[in-house]
Amino acid sequence: MVGNIPALVISMISDAVEQRSSDIHIEPGKNVIRIRYRIDGVLRIIVEYPQNLHPAVVSRIKILSNLKIDEQRIPQDGRAQVTTEDNKELDLRVSTLPTVNGEKVVMRIQDESKTIPTLEQLGIDGQALQKIQKALLDPNGIILTTGPTGSGKTTTLYACLNILNKADVNILTIEDPVEIQMEGLNQSQTHADIDYTFATGLRTALRQDPDIIMVGEIRDKETINIAIEASLTGHLVLSTIHTNSAVETLTRITNMEIPSYLMTSTIRTIIAQRLVRRLCPDCKKPSSVDQQTLEQIKQIISKTSQIDQNILQNTQFFEPIGCDKCHNIGYIGRVGLYEILDMSDSLRRSVLEGKSTLDIKEQAMQEGMISLEQAGLIKAIQGLTSLGEVYRVSSHG
Repeated sequence: MVGNIPALVISMISDAVEQRSSDIHIEPGKNVIRIRYRIDGVLRIIVEYPQNLHPAVVSRIKILSNLKIDEQRIPQDGRAQVTTEDNKELDLRVSTLPTVNGEKVVMRIQDESKTIPTLEQLGIDGQALQKIQKALLDPNGIILTTGPTGSGKTTTLYACLNILNKADVNILTIEDPVEIQMEGLNQSQTHADIDYTFATGLRTALRQDPDIIMVGEIRDKETINIAIEASLTGHLVLSTIHTNSAVETLTRITNMEIPSYLMTSTIRTIIAQRLVRRLCPDCKKPSSVDQQTLEQIKQIISKTSQIDQNILQNTQFFEPIGCDKCHNIGYIGRVGLYEILDMSDSLRRSVLEGKSTLDIKEQAMQEGMISLEQAGLIKAIQGLTSLGEVYRVSSHG
């Protein structure tokens, strides 16, 4: 068995890819080593193996990713390129962490053969799609996507860049790391250890005669300041930021000590998003919902004029069961929930007047913004996901 460690590692990676996993966790316990895959955003125990194999498995992964085999006291980060059992080329981001029971390894799978989905394929439709398409026509301004780690923010930006990627524009991206290489784009990767950050990359990008700039993430005051400067000098800037909702993004930027007049004159659109697991079409079954919950759902959906109220005529919800097709999970793949905040003149006025997040959200919804919760309920009514999934990723209110 020990002689087959390289084959064991490749087999584990191949199996993870087959099960559509995004991350592989190898976790040492007191007596056994546990392997878990993150499938559609949720961790799942796959197998356990004896502890005596663990040092050889970790060493093999370290060799693949050019890490120090003899260094087990500190965390290490690396990259590996592997070919799976069915000849698929993969890029792995590898992270090791010393624990009391040995080294824990997490491998992030980056499938280079993956195609960039369209906005429609991501689950964006109706008015939300129109708002994004309109924002992408702007010659300048800032478009932000927001949400927790792993909510598909970068994928949404790539889908937008795919629309903008034409021969007559110069598009520059500053990323950490470059997840998908796109033909026609000038993509640059930051290196924190040599002080090449998003801020320095963005400042350099402005000297490269760009039309459109994509910055992987706005983390600090310096980066947002340069993004605003770029926008004011006639560039379209796309980026991500970590907040819980579209409206909370405005508060976050205010907390970065950005004056309201600069924020309102540059930010065009904020896309808040979450990913919910898609019900397996082969085994999902109708589920019953009590009257009180049904009334609450109707009340939430009626808060926005933009939702067709006829959708409530058929409120049949579904739940997961599990079959061979979905590896007995009940879900297969994911679909996005999107909350699009379009900065109208009246919303700009509210921000300038210093109105509360709650007031701005209420006003945005009166103007037709569909909240994450509402977007999730619509997907549940359409039979794409379950109510449990919707409330796992979006909060009431």
